[in-house]
Amino acid sequence: MSAVTQDPNVVGGESLDTTSRRVAGEPRRRRRPILPLIYWVVVGITMVPIVFMIVYSFNDVPTGRISFPWSGFTPYWYLNLGQVSGLTHAFATSIEIAVLSALISIVLGVPMSLAMERYRFWGRGALNATVYADIAAPSIVVGAASLSFFLSSSISTGFVTILLVHSTFNLAYVVVVLRARLSGAGTALEEAAGDLGASPVVAFRTVTLPLLLPGIIAGAMLSLAMSIDDYVITSFVAGPSVTFPLFVYGAAKVGLPPQVLCFGTIIFAVGLLLALVNALITRRAPRPAFDDE
Repeated sequence: MSAVTQDPNVVGGESLDTTSRRVAGEPRRRRRPILPLIYWVVVGITMVPIVFMIVYSFNDVPTGRISFPWSGFTPYWYLNLGQVSGLTHAFATSIEIAVLSALISIVLGVPMSLAMERYRFWGRGALNATVYADIAAPSIVVGAASLSFFLSSSISTGFVTILLVHSTFNLAYVVVVLRARLSGAGTALEEAAGDLGASPVVAFRTVTLPLLLPGIIAGAMLSLAMSIDDYVITSFVAGPSVTFPLFVYGAAKVGLPPQVLCFGTIIFAVGLLLALVNALITRRAPRPAFDDE
């Protein structure tokens, strides 16, 4: 009798899970190292400008303007973010518009995506085409059309017009993200909550909203990124208001201050933190129930 104790989950050198998959006809998984390699090469290339931005935000340039010869490490620019006139106000304006437009897009996008995904109504096809046309339209066309509308309506351009335009194009992205989250998901859980006595409002708050939460966070993050990043459309409807991209473009003509790299690094760090939080919430969120039909 052998003294070695055999693992009951291993038969003939293969685990029971592997054996059961082969019996069920499931093909054996093959390792494809080339695909992860291509992924990491692409990610590495796209990260190069960001790494330079982070590193040179600590560059001790004597001229007070961004230059690429390394002159030494200093946190001075982070400790004096408000030293450049107009930069802090422009950054605050961009953040304020981004947060407000994201909130407006989520408030309007949740009922809109539920209606478009779960109900059939007159004009649904035209509304669907409008959403995708808003995404596909070139920024210069959207900016020129928005400016023409505001001028013909005698609406002064400024903070409010930027907020309206950003909310409009953010809404389209939020609807697409939420519809992807709802696609194929059934209404069995909401119906079960109704059978147990929950009102439609309670069923939405306790069942539908938790299912949509990862999509809501993803849509909000996408809206924040799109709004802070936008230059072309904003340049048409900004009027006297100055956002962060408009300030950077104007300052580039005479030399950018290092604080621009500091604000860019802060935006990247906050975005990365939000992405990690969203990934954590997505892993813990319940998966949508799918219809059996």
